[in-house]
Amino acid sequence: MKTVDLKKLQTAANRLCFDMSEEEYQTLLNEFRTITKQMELIAEDKTIDQYEPMIYPFPCVINDLRDDEPINPSNRDEILKNAQNKLAGQIKVKKVNG
Repeated sequence: MKTVDLKKLQTAANRLCFDMSEEEYQTLLNEFRTITKQMELIAEDKTIDQYEPMIYPFPCVINDLRDDEPINPSNRDEILKNAQNKLAGQIKVKKVNG
């Protein structure tokens, strides 16, 4: 199993364009060590294969969703006639990210 050390955390933080204090790095490193120990304990369990992986921590049933039924799509020309800026059969909008 791969290990996480301080250098790897600093490299990952640098790639993600943020930095942390030395204390925060140590806290995160301790959390990774705890997770690694837990994963090693799970790997040691020989009966682990008889359990189905959990997707959600408890049963979740959703009964209030409507059935997805197809509807008649809107006419493209009718929608585009009200658009101020059009480009290649689509509505052109202003750039929203910096």
